[in-house]
Amino acid sequence: MDSLRVNNRSSAVSAADPTAVFVVKSLLNPVIAVLTLAVCVAARDKSLHGPYFMVAVLGFAGAAELLGVAQFSGTRNWRDALHRLFDLALRWAVFTTALWMLIVMSGFADRFDREVLLAWGIATPLAAWIAQIAAYRMVLRPTRPMRKAVIVGLTPLGQRLEETLRSDRLLRTNVLGFFEDFPADGPPAQPPARVLGKTADVVEFVLRNDINVVYVTLPMTRDQRVLDLLEGLRDSTVSIYFVPDLFAFNLIQGRVDLVNGIPLVAVRESPFYGVRALVKRLTDILIAGSATLVLAPVLLLVAIGVRVTSPGAVIFRQKRYGLDGKSITVYKFRSMTVTEDGDRSYTQVTRGDARVTPFGEFIRRTSLDELPQLLNVLEGSMSIVGPRPHAVAVNEQYRRLIPGYMVRHKVKPGITGWAQVNGYRGGDDLPSMTKRIEFDLEYLRRWSLWLDVHILLRTALMVLNDKRAY
Repeated sequence: MDSLRVNNRSSAVSAADPTAVFVVKSLLNPVIAVLTLAVCVAARDKSLHGPYFMVAVLGFAGAAELLGVAQFSGTRNWRDALHRLFDLALRWAVFTTALWMLIVMSGFADRFDREVLLAWGIATPLAAWIAQIAAYRMVLRPTRPMRKAVIVGLTPLGQRLEETLRSDRLLRTNVLGFFEDFPADGPPAQPPARVLGKTADVVEFVLRNDINVVYVTLPMTRDQRVLDLLEGLRDSTVSIYFVPDLFAFNLIQGRVDLVNGIPLVAVRESPFYGVRALVKRLTDILIAGSATLVLAPVLLLVAIGVRVTSPGAVIFRQKRYGLDGKSITVYKFRSMTVTEDGDRSYTQVTRGDARVTPFGEFIRRTSLDELPQLLNVLEGSMSIVGPRPHAVAVNEQYRRLIPGYMVRHKVKPGITGWAQVNGYRGGDDLPSMTKRIEFDLEYLRRWSLWLDVHILLRTALMVLNDKRAY
């Protein structure tokens, strides 16, 4: 589904990139952010020491995370380039707003020239945009020869690899053709790509034509053909890559890792590891803590409203599944006259449900009933953004019906999520739940801090104008 590919960034850095391209992609945006700050500071006859040095460090880290790698693929025509400029400006506005809030809350606002920070906030995305266009044109200059490559295995994966190498001009790789062992009845009448010979012919062809790279898309087994190929190429300087076909495994955060030199391929993993986990948790604490302080009067008023409009507890507690499928207690303002623990049974709320109180209908429609989950975020059982938690009874029902259902629990559940902002806020039928799980898994695949910000912005707009809430 095309709507699920929003966060697919084709220009991410890769080990296949030439060294210069790798460095430019990785460092261009953060370096531009620091250089732009230095220019703005110098223009006001100030020094990049002291508080401005702190902003430079935070700006480098913020640009690396929110602006990401230089996306050369988005600068090949003016329409895409202008879209890229808008994207950079919006991302940078989010960062500078958060940075200014941090400065104010820290009591350091009087140590900065606001005109410097304002000029920096405006100039940085424009400077990064211009730098990306210039860098893209510079790295495309034919300053180094094309690498010659062949692909062993005329497989769908091999053809996909060939198309990728051919279409990405930055890789400067010319695929001469394929080697394939066709069955006894011969090759197909119209082979989909140029075949240079059989697997046994690879060694001679590589040595005779000065090939730089061999990509092997055959299964990674002790196939005699593969063993003979590796043995035959021992006396050459050609680079050899195995290309494992992992696309059939419905990858969740697929990546390659090493454990004491032993290569591992992650097929299903959480996106929150290392620095990512720290960034996610600090972001949760910052947003939840700030929201709790700002919304304290609202929380108090809603609590009073629940208390005086119907008998019962103000806070409704329900068992739901959290990280790694472990049970957590989720807090909400009570909106119904009847409550269920969600452990053994759960009845989905419907429009006009008699169990919902008049005041409960209001706080459900405005999502005010969800505000106590800020406490869940602060205690660490939930996140601001993530798959919405389901009652235990709902989980036990649908985990048997929807493949990959439990994978959504590789991350903490959230107050809002990718499924909710795409129109799958409610619905307890199988088709609706299936679509919700699809979006939840897509969130795991494509997570970035910017995606979280994108979801929060869409959530704010949805709360203000969501006619489907009840």
